[in-house]
Amino acid sequence: MYKIYINETPLILISKEDLEKGIYPRENVLITPYSGKKKFLLHYIDSLEKAKRFEAVVLHHEDVDFLFIEFQSLFKIMKAAGGLVTNPQNEVLMIFRRGYWDLPKGKLDNGENYKTASVREVKEECGLKSVERGKKLVSTYHVFKNKDGQRILKKSKWYHMTSTDVELIPQEEEDIIEARWRSLKEFLTSGDKCYKNIYDVLYTFYKKT
Repeated sequence: MYKIYINETPLILISKEDLEKGIYPRENVLITPYSGKKKFLLHYIDSLEKAKRFEAVVLHHEDVDFLFIEFQSLFKIMKAAGGLVTNPQNEVLMIFRRGYWDLPKGKLDNGENYKTASVREVKEECGLKSVERGKKLVSTYHVFKNKDGQRILKKSKWYHMTSTDVELIPQEEEDIIEARWRSLKEFLTSGDKCYKNIYDVLYTFYKKT
């Protein structure tokens, strides 16, 4: 199963077998088979960009990997990596940028791999000196348009990391106005604005702890 956020609404690509198992039950969800025509995908991408009519749109096909390949072919792909960083008090490092709470991340440099980029971005965006990277938590996908109006599919790999640093220095040139250690439980119940794909990362870690 693949979950891609478009205008903060998840587009779920799923195998017909998993759909029949009821792996993704939810109210106000549009469920439809993939016809095999890319213009069909474009129709739903356009619809999700323009309106928020459903809690989710679910497209199913016998071969979900084929469906995802078809979907990816409609976009320029951007690779990114980031970290969910915890300290000895088990607080999570959060950043505030452009009106939303977020986690530190950024796109890969040329020739860079996900693991290296994730640590580099965390250090750069929050001013950390000591970072230990652990296991991968999850991959997230979301769609946006660049300044030229081209659709971008951003794939981000997220890793759990630890740090003992106390001082945090937000990277202002990346529009980060605050970096703060926060209680995960407190944040998840706070109602503070956060992107849905970031909630997915946070809940993935929360379920593991």
